[in-house]
Amino acid sequence: MSGLLRLVPGEPEPAHDLAVTADTARPRPRPRWAADPVDQLAEELAEVCAAAVHPDEIAAVLEADGLTGEQITERYGRSDAFELAAELYARVPRSHPEPAPRADPWKAHPGRFALRALVFTLPGFGYALGAPLMTGARDGYGLPAGTAGLVSSALFAWAWNQGLAHRAYVRLAAGGRPAAARCLSWGAPLGALLATAAALLAPGPAGPMGTTCFAAGQALYLAAATVLLVLGHERLLLLTLAPTAAGGVLLLFLQPPSVLRVPLLLATLGGVLGVAAHRILRAREDGARGAASPGPSPLASLPYGLFGLGCGVLTTLAALGDVLRRSPGAATAGAAVIALTLSMGAAEWLLYRCRGTALKALARATTTRGMLLGAVRVLALCVAGYLAALTVLAFATALLWEDGPPLTAPRLTALLALGAVLWTGLLLQAFGVAWTPAALCLAAAGAESAALALRISTPATVQLLVCTGAAAALLTVATALLGRLTTHR
Repeated sequence: MSGLLRLVPGEPEPAHDLAVTADTARPRPRPRWAADPVDQLAEELAEVCAAAVHPDEIAAVLEADGLTGEQITERYGRSDAFELAAELYARVPRSHPEPAPRADPWKAHPGRFALRALVFTLPGFGYALGAPLMTGARDGYGLPAGTAGLVSSALFAWAWNQGLAHRAYVRLAAGGRPAAARCLSWGAPLGALLATAAALLAPGPAGPMGTTCFAAGQALYLAAATVLLVLGHERLLLLTLAPTAAGGVLLLFLQPPSVLRVPLLLATLGGVLGVAAHRILRAREDGARGAASPGPSPLASLPYGLFGLGCGVLTTLAALGDVLRRSPGAATAGAAVIALTLSMGAAEWLLYRCRGTALKALARATTTRGMLLGAVRVLALCVAGYLAALTVLAFATALLWEDGPPLTAPRLTALLALGAVLWTGLLLQAFGVAWTPAALCLAAAGAESAALALRISTPATVQLLVCTGAAAALLTVATALLGRLTTHR
């Protein structure tokens, strides 16, 4: 009878049927022995929930998986995705995973920098081979006439080529090898011409024609070497230096006549000029002949050139300070210059290691203080490594260089202070900080020059005090720079 009554329109259902209908409409409570579906979901999404920093991240994953509000209510007994996400976030403890290890972008093979150390040092044999060209009258310091012009030309070329190299590297990054080649094709010859003019216009007694020719050859070589180094042809540069290197080895056993020395020098000069010109032409032909992008102003390369000038003056004073001061028994400290030149390969490699190790220390740091302490450790280790390499090279060259002054403790300490200035300045330049090292190096060079002119203490003592102060200032700036997160972007 009750079944028939359900079929009559408008007839109310019996009370017991209404109760059954209401019971079936409500979700039945889960028995105690049944597994909690929220726990099962938390187990499935354990990695997502553990790494989340806010429940909304989990809610976004739930919605991305296609869970609707009705499904969440039916399966998990929660009103919406946000309530369910909050429950999951509360149940799963935080466990943020460590970032996956990534390749070191600053990793470089040490062999490359050993090669660069050789191409930085082997040209020094050219001065030994060209010594007969600079014989004759002496100036007031007992140096060969024309030494002032030779030094002036070298300092100008050093500064010019530092700025030119920066300009070419900027072009290389923006427009590739063709853009860098276009920059070098006019900058290198112009620098060689101006460096030769600096030798001719230098104050003091004019040297013999051989000195002037040597200065011109020096300017041409430095310009061509800059081209090859910027374009990454260190091996070709080493090959062109083979005649000069062979002549240097020959000098260890005998004194060859000038008729043999000059052809060796000319072979190196002709080879490096020919290879540099060929590489520039090839680079320009390989690229598009369209108009080059304007790039930054040439003034952006000015501080790099000024830094080169300051470093050149400091190195010159380290080599000739005793002679220029007319100290008793003064001799040229050629061993110090050779040690510094040889150490540039290790310096460049440690610059790369400093940047790579600083990135690793940054990844491990969890606080600002930890980041700063990590930067201090990295910087201290790299500086100590470079100074250790420079110390070994200083002792090695002092043993081989018999005519120079002895390597006393004050001289070694002064040389290490100068090395710290050069290395830290290069590090700051690598991070794009150019004016600070340029200003400090020029100030140090000016202070040493003034002390030499006023005959204040010995050159080694002055160099130690001035370079230690400059190195301390540069290291302070470098520490603050490496301790900032934005530096390593």
